[in-house]
Amino acid sequence: MCAFVLKGTFAHTPQIDGFQFLEDHFLVSDGEKIVGLFKNLPEQYKNLRLYDYTGKIIIPGMSDLHIHAPQYAFRGIGQNIEGSNWDSWFERYAFPDESRYMDLDYAGKAYERLANDLLKTPTTRLSMFATIHRPATELLMDILDKKGFGGYVGKVNMDRNSIEGLLESTEETLSETEKWINECSGKYGLIKPIITPRYIPSCTDEAMAGLSKLIEKYDLPVQSHLSEGLDEIEWVKSLKPEITCYGQGYDMYNMLGGKTKCIQAHCIFPTDEEFELISRRENLWVAHCADANLHSCGTSAPILKYIRAGVKVGLGSDSAGGSFINLFRVMWEAIIASKVHWAYTVRKNEPFVKKDFLSLANAFYLATKGGGSFFGNVGSFEAGYQCDAVVLDDSRLIDIIPRTTYERLERMISLSDDREIAAKFINGKKVL
Repeated sequence: MCAFVLKGTFAHTPQIDGFQFLEDHFLVSDGEKIVGLFKNLPEQYKNLRLYDYTGKIIIPGMSDLHIHAPQYAFRGIGQNIEGSNWDSWFERYAFPDESRYMDLDYAGKAYERLANDLLKTPTTRLSMFATIHRPATELLMDILDKKGFGGYVGKVNMDRNSIEGLLESTEETLSETEKWINECSGKYGLIKPIITPRYIPSCTDEAMAGLSKLIEKYDLPVQSHLSEGLDEIEWVKSLKPEITCYGQGYDMYNMLGGKTKCIQAHCIFPTDEEFELISRRENLWVAHCADANLHSCGTSAPILKYIRAGVKVGLGSDSAGGSFINLFRVMWEAIIASKVHWAYTVRKNEPFVKKDFLSLANAFYLATKGGGSFFGNVGSFEAGYQCDAVVLDDSRLIDIIPRTTYERLERMISLSDDREIAAKFINGKKVL
């Protein structure tokens, strides 16, 4: 990798409670990591290649902690099924669509489109669910690697409660997972394997115990879903009556951030016991999927409560439970959901209660440094961080009144699309 310099206006959130803006600065990268930000470029760096983005805003790359890659094909539909319930969405859309990935030709076309569309968003790192199909999962990893992305992809495990054609035996799901781990180890650059039981209702105790052994044997992280719906929680209680909260069903198999890193998506309805359990886990990240949460159960997770308890939180698009893979839109939905949560749990009918919900800086932090921390030093322009950067051009959106950098960034977060993504760097490599 070759060292280089970026010039422009930089915006990041080293802390969760506020932006840092650096107008007309230089960022020096050693080819992978950030050396530093400088108002005046030091003499020793003046011969490096310069990418001059004067007038544009440069932000850290964003991390999507929860995305179902095979569901991207039916994004934007399925949220308004007449007489809909939890099961009908899976039976009509999610499971039939995921079963198509047995066909590698279909999988290649669908995953190529997803990867190309992701390039035109602020996302640089991701944690993805694939399907139960090992060959298609490896194909997804290969496609993401060739596009330059960093992160994790998981071969999904399901040995119960699925449809014909999308169900493995316990022996098969474990043997195929171990074969996949060995085949993809070190093969796909920045894209690495992550253990992925879909959720407790889809995996028997025997499968969970076997996956736990693979986590320990290969020192791998894990991702799944936790407390997404009230009906789901009751289902888990009926399947595992010996546990006292949903989270225990993961914790007993080292899948709740004990010894190994873990992402649990949603976490909308924690009991007091579950919240206490989550807050004690240093290796646990909550993937907040605000848009999907509102669609699936009409409410928001208690994100500020998690943050104030010291829980690590990032954002997830949750395609296609959520409708958007652009994390700018996911940020916006997270702020709106936080306002609604505050209005109905704190403010209620009191007109003068102090406002208390996610700010723009809070949401930006979750999308960058908060979620990025799962991947290491990612999501900030501090020295030593991986050089993930997204260049934004707001010339299409500007008006005739001069705006502050904060206002320009706010408007791009609320209004921009792929046309505002001018360039993208991942781990020091220009990918767009």
